[in-house]
Amino acid sequence: MLNSATASVSTRALTILGATGSIGASTLDVARHLGIPIFALTAHRQARKLAELAIHSHAQVAVVSDPDAYAELKTALSGTGIEAAAGPDALVRVATNEQAQAVVTAIVGAAGLNATVAAVRAGKRVCIANKEPLVMAGGLIMAEAKAHGATILPIDSEHSAIFQCLEGHTADEVATLILTGSGGPLRTVADLGQVTREQALAHPTWSMGPKISIDSATLMNKSLEIIEARWLFGLPVERIRVLIHPQSVVHSMVSYRDGSVMAQLGRPDMRTPIQYALTWPRHEPGPVAAPDLAQLASLTFEEPDARRFPSLTMAYHAAQTGGLAPAVMNAANEMAVAAFLAGRSRFLDIFATVERALAAVQAVVDPTLDEIIAADAEVRARLGRI
Repeated sequence: MLNSATASVSTRALTILGATGSIGASTLDVARHLGIPIFALTAHRQARKLAELAIHSHAQVAVVSDPDAYAELKTALSGTGIEAAAGPDALVRVATNEQAQAVVTAIVGAAGLNATVAAVRAGKRVCIANKEPLVMAGGLIMAEAKAHGATILPIDSEHSAIFQCLEGHTADEVATLILTGSGGPLRTVADLGQVTREQALAHPTWSMGPKISIDSATLMNKSLEIIEARWLFGLPVERIRVLIHPQSVVHSMVSYRDGSVMAQLGRPDMRTPIQYALTWPRHEPGPVAAPDLAQLASLTFEEPDARRFPSLTMAYHAAQTGGLAPAVMNAANEMAVAAFLAGRSRFLDIFATVERALAAVQAVVDPTLDEIIAADAEVRARLGRI
């Protein structure tokens, strides 16, 4: 299922793409706990925060992808001995540098695609936290991993759970992959037409950044996960389903053909799947305690409401269409979420924007990376006015 090169318990050094977000913070905490040295940290333009993290973690390199933030980063790192760099090419350089055995990709949105592909082509242990690269170019990335001996390990709690439940088994034993989701903050809200920014951001279980929080509110996070799981685990989307699980204790499940179901349970803390990606194939002592099962009042599951949250239907359509459709869906969603967060559109406009973009997608079989990037850019340019 997942392509794996050599299974190494220890990680020589680590690069974190997207270090200033919540995943970056959790990864740095895990790295400190495990004693893993940091080679490089990157951010988009939060130069001062990036410099502080680089100094505290004794990183060798800090990179801002926005060249306009380079001067601030350079000044903040003056006298520390930490190298400052900027631009997309610098992201690729730290993602492929031989001093880093593992690369954690946590850049929100499509911005991390090129660096992720570069890390795969360099044969790294690539620990993927951001859904977008596999959604946009999953077929290409998995083929490159096989060709270059890279190991791709999921950090998403859902995909990490499925990965753990699948270990020692083959695809022909599996009936269904079951992705669980909390349902987000709007699961019981009757009128989605009146949803405010504050309501949509108020996730009941997880602490996440604004974009990912809105994706949880629309269930687009589950939609992206469906497509991601299709590539990670080599199963058609027809055998991948979503169940709402408000307690967020069961992170996902695998239903086998013999009628058994295997589940992975844990606290809603991203440090657990991050650590497993870094220490696989071993479960080492970690900073997160196991849930106290005796204190759980109940574990409930329900079918998602695809009528109220049509992003799920769009995901199956995009996955079955293939080609550029998943990349177009992702780009349209990113632009629609940005418009909603900026107060330029309503919550329900997110669904409408993505649906229109999917309806206009061009049919391209086995697109190249350049074609995927061009389609992504075209959607962003077209929707930049919303």
